[in-house]
Amino acid sequence: MSSSNDFSFLSLGAIIQEFRINGKNIVQNFPSAELYKQYNAPYFGETIGRIANRISGAEINNLNGKSYQLTANNGPNSLHGGDMGWGKREFEGPTRVIRHGADCILFKYTSPDGEEGYPGTVNVNVWYTPGKEKEDSVDKTVLQIEYEAELVGDSNVEETVVGMTNHSYFNFTGNATISGTEVTLVTNKYQVVDSDGIPTGPIEEYSGVVPGKSFTLGQEEPDIDDCFVVNTDPASVPIDTRDLPLQTLASFYHPEAKLHLEVCSTEPAFQFYTGKYIDVPAAGGLPARVRRSGFCVEPSRYVNAVNVPEYQGMVVLRKGQKYGSKIVYRGWEA
Repeated sequence: MSSSNDFSFLSLGAIIQEFRINGKNIVQNFPSAELYKQYNAPYFGETIGRIANRISGAEINNLNGKSYQLTANNGPNSLHGGDMGWGKREFEGPTRVIRHGADCILFKYTSPDGEEGYPGTVNVNVWYTPGKEKEDSVDKTVLQIEYEAELVGDSNVEETVVGMTNHSYFNFTGNATISGTEVTLVTNKYQVVDSDGIPTGPIEEYSGVVPGKSFTLGQEEPDIDDCFVVNTDPASVPIDTRDLPLQTLASFYHPEAKLHLEVCSTEPAFQFYTGKYIDVPAAGGLPARVRRSGFCVEPSRYVNAVNVPEYQGMVVLRKGQKYGSKIVYRGWEA
């Protein structure tokens, strides 16, 4: 485990275990790696890969001139990299390094050819850079995440797919649910999906969501688990988005806790999930976590992009290229 005053991380899955604002932890967690291994079906805090979200039929249709069968772990589909995606693997680290002039924490992982059905050996780096900002006399706690992946090895695999994100669940009050959380999204465009969560093609406007206008989460509604699209021009999305400007994708506030959170990223889309499938028993001195005990914002590429020809370019990683992306969490009390 690696700790700072405001954050702690685990080598298991390069997991964000704690994120504290003025001493208040705002992420769902477990006190030990062993408990994550036993109970973390919801992916609390995990680094998600090789591909975030769902791949239809647990199959990549056309890569390296062939198809690849993946692990089906979400009905007929593959979800978050399979049964043992990157969030359930041991990373090397934490290693304290200087990057871009700042102190940060590095985790590294090598994903072997054939892991969960994915082709090619991939080297993965995750850098966490904790920091502080002051704006209008308000102290803000900041965590920047930078992801990088590269296809390596001397096999005849010339391309693979990568799409990473973080799967932290936020709860500002410590209450049983996220009821009362005020949400503002930058977009109401989303990928329409079928009953298994696979996009059917159209990008439409999400009913009840107005860009830049807040709405409040109740005990049961709105029930959201959808991929919202920020950049509707898929051809403009490179495999490495790190040089693109950071955009605020979503912001949150809870009047009881007086806590704010902004989620920024270079990514073209984000999954917003209000936690209806959380079902974790009491463990490690923590109470049971139930439906809607946390919400997720998962900056990402389009869902099932690898199987849609006009979207493939944002996830197909070839030899000599680097996959990259950035996420920034900014939290404060006011």
